[in-house]
Order: sequence, then C-alpha cells, then structure tokens
Amino acid sequence: MASTPNQEDGIKAVNQNFRKYDQVNKEQTYHLVEKQDVDEFDEEYQIATCDMRLFFEGGEEGKQQFAQELGAALEGIGFAILTGHGVDPELYPKAQQKTAEIFEQTTYEERMVFKAERHGAVNQGYFPMKTTTIIHPDLVEGWVFCRRAFDLDQDPNFKVEDYWPKPEYEQFFRKLVQAHEGLIHPIMQSILRYLKCDPHLYDDKMTGTNFGFRLNYYPPITETDDATGAGRMLGHEDVDLFTILPAQEVEGLQVLNRENGKWIRLNPEPGSIILNTGDYMQRITNDRLPSTTHRVSKPQSKSLFTKPRISFPMAVYIWEDELLEVLPGLENPKYEPISAVKFHTNITSKYYGDDYATEVK
Repeated sequence: MASTPNQEDGIKAVNQNFRKYDQVNKEQTYHLVEKQDVDEFDEEYQIATCDMRLFFEGGEEGKQQFAQELGAALEGIGFAILTGHGVDPELYPKAQQKTAEIFEQTTYEERMVFKAERHGAVNQGYFPMKTTTIIHPDLVEGWVFCRRAFDLDQDPNFKVEDYWPKPEYEQFFRKLVQAHEGLIHPIMQSILRYLKCDPHLYDDKMTGTNFGFRLNYYPPITETDDATGAGRMLGHEDVDLFTILPAQEVEGLQVLNRENGKWIRLNPEPGSIILNTGDYMQRITNDRLPSTTHRVSKPQSKSLFTKPRISFPMAVYIWEDELLEVLPGLENPKYEPISAVKFHTNITSKYYGDDYATEVK
C-alpha cells in the first residue's frame, strides 16, 4: 500500500494524527485505545432509550413523538438505545452462538479462503486478528458481509459458497439482516421528520440498499496481548448513515462525550439495540447529527478476559453511485455534494492505505 503506518504506533496515537482523511468536521481529540492514566469517564450522562412502539403502534402522533425523542438523542451524542423494535428476541442469542461457531469451529485456513477484498466501496470478507486496520492491532477477528453475500434479491447468479463456509450460516443470518432491514425506513423517516424534511425522502434510496453486516469475534485476552496495551477495537467513527447494533453480552463499548471529553461505558439490556449515526449522516445533516466516536476496550474486570466477546453490527449505507448532499431545508450548507464511493473510500483509506481512495468525483 502507498501508506502503511506501524500498527504499534497506533497504541499511542490520537485520532488527529489521521485528520487528513476526515470528510466531515471532527474537532475532538482522543487516543485510539484506552489510556487508564489519562482517560476520564462520565458516570452521569445517560444515553436515551427510545421505544419504537411509538412509531409502530402510536399512529401519526406516536411517529412524531418517536422522531423527537430519537432525533434529540442523536443530535445530542449520536447514540440511542432502541426498545420495542419488534425483532424476534430469540434471534440475538442464536446469532451469538452461530458467530462463535463460525470462528471457533472452522480452521484459520478455511476462513482465509474468504479473506477480505474490496468490492465497491467496502472491504468484504474475513479479517484475521489484528488486521481490521493498518493503524492499530485490534484484538478482534471480523467478517464483513454486504448485500451481495445474502440471497435477498433472487439473483440467479448468487452462489452461497462464494461467501460462506456453510450454507446454513447464510440462511440464519439472512433472517437477522431481514429483520434489521425492517427498521431502516422507520429510523430514517424519523430522523428526517425530526429535521423537518419530507420523511419519505430517502425511501427509494434505502429500499434494497447496501449494508455492511459484520461479525466480530474478540477472543479471550492473553497476558501477552494485555501487556501490549492494545485495545479490542480502536476508537473510530462509523462511515455509514447509521449502525444497528444489538446489545452485547460482554462489556467493552465506550462512547465519547464530545461536550466534556469523557467516555461513557455503554452496556444496555439484552434484546435492546444500540443505534448510532455515522459520517454519511453527519454530512447530509450539515453536522446536526454527529458521527460519534466509540471504541471497544478490554473489560474492567480481568475475570472476563477469558470470555470471548461477540457482536454483529449492521452498517446501513446508500449505494456507491448515489450522491451525499446536505438535506433540503437545512440552512447554510457546509458541504458540497459528493459521490458516496468517493466519500467512503477517502475516509477508509485511513484504515487500508492511501491507494484505497477512489478518484471518482
């Protein structure tokens, strides 16, 4: 790659070392990995819980109330906790079990058949330990599946063996992404309603849209890895419109409160969904809804070091050939329209090297 930082430097680095890659305003400064002698924690800030039953069951008044509650939470910190979302609660523990199987019951060689490669704007496939980015040795294995990896659109050329080590994994996780797809329009319509835009403005763009569904497997933490000071996943902001993340069993997610520079430990109730906005959203909302920094740190208690941590976030995008432009009605636009592929790859070249960025306007 044209630019390959030393991963070990990332253990000491701050985000502003990589500011040239940002495509939206990010003034906050933070270490990519938790620094126990430096970082402070906010024990008072409560990330809002928003009940989606208001949207689904409350008629027009309920939709308006949910939009106000969700929008205020996202404008305040870029994160909210969703309850009443209607996703089958049995799916999440089963997804945790299936994710563990994929990483624990296949060999490294079997997984490497699916080693991540770029398709469109997104690196898709398997990421071995410490290879999620080139700027920090994250203590995680990952596997990214975009829309093309699921039999969702009756594509006669779809071949399950091109993406999955066993067909039953595609069949199960397809149920999960379909359940989350059902939340895309309600979430986006509510955000648009909050911003006093046409709530259906993005309906077509986000019907059958692309997404990045990632399986994260954080293995037990060894004494050697603990001694390095590396975190489980570096501090970052998501690139997407928003991310749908079911609550995890093992703690570690931390959210940066930009107002005071302190970190919030976020570990909501099982069955709930953590929702956060990303760079696409900050761009089109003219900085109204921030792309908020978060990271995955090691558990506070070393007794949990022997337990793997599993998560399965779904990042929601628009297709690469769409334009990202400030929403109509938002005053004094700060950003020019830009293609999603250029925007996306300019940012993610931070993680994959300078030659990852596309020259498309």
